[in-house]
Amino acid sequence: MKKTDILQTARNVIAQQVSGLEALEDALGESFIHAVELIQNCKGRLIISGMGKSGHVARKIAATFASTGTPSHFVHPAEASHGDLGMITPDDVVMLLSNSGETAELQDIITYCTRFSIPIIAIVRRETSILVEAAKIAFILPAVAESSPVNAPTTSTTMMMAWGDALAVSVLYQRGFTNEDFGIYHPGGKLGSQLAKAESLMKPYNTLPIVSKSDGMDNVLIIMTEKSLGCALVAESDQTLIGLITDGDLRRHMSNNLIQQSAEKVMTPSPITILPSMLASEALGIMNQHGITSLCVTDNGNHLLGLLHIHDVLRAGIV
Repeated sequence: MKKTDILQTARNVIAQQVSGLEALEDALGESFIHAVELIQNCKGRLIISGMGKSGHVARKIAATFASTGTPSHFVHPAEASHGDLGMITPDDVVMLLSNSGETAELQDIITYCTRFSIPIIAIVRRETSILVEAAKIAFILPAVAESSPVNAPTTSTTMMMAWGDALAVSVLYQRGFTNEDFGIYHPGGKLGSQLAKAESLMKPYNTLPIVSKSDGMDNVLIIMTEKSLGCALVAESDQTLIGLITDGDLRRHMSNNLIQQSAEKVMTPSPITILPSMLASEALGIMNQHGITSLCVTDNGNHLLGLLHIHDVLRAGIV
């Protein structure tokens, strides 16, 4: 096959799948709305299953729902017939994916759900099937041909995947799921790091080099050395932040009588502060803007809560 033929074949496949997605968009209607409402009001979990290619799609949809605030997991239909049906409870909603709607391996799940009045959402290609008859809500995929000449599931699985994504995101919006909520489910990796807040990375108050404004610099230097943060925080007894003493402040006040001076004389008053709810990525931007390596974390009343150091931010993978 010529290179041009290879590329044309690939473009034909993509064009066919685009046709499927366009048809899918047009086909959305009341059944989709009812599916969103059913999942939103579910007291238990969303159980998703399918066999073969449909099963692979089902796994991905289950993962998407779970990561966006809807308790969900995949149950393999073959394993369900050998004990895993016990994972499905009457409070759950079951979503079954099948090209034909007659998949033999799904029969035991269908029978179980019917017996215990567990609602089924079906995603199928055939309008008449055992699965459609048993389902509370059935969505029939548009009759768009597969991209493969041997009729291998291609366009149909693309439509299933898109339908699942649309359903998960619609439920997300209905529940008011936020970036902060998303961060809870994604503590690791790039997504989690970009959603990390200052409070999750800061050094807490009880570990900080805290001094009072009347402390002599001899004591301040000892505390700065012990804590190894390159600074000392000047605060009142009620944790109200007064100032900050950095290595730069020491250099600026270097003289023969530095040790005899008080912390108040050397400190930088009213240092830059951030709230604990600020995203660490935003805090890093502030550090870069002002050419500093740490930020004091305070509440709205300027009470010191912690210290966010640039090393902690970079260590978390935030750049």
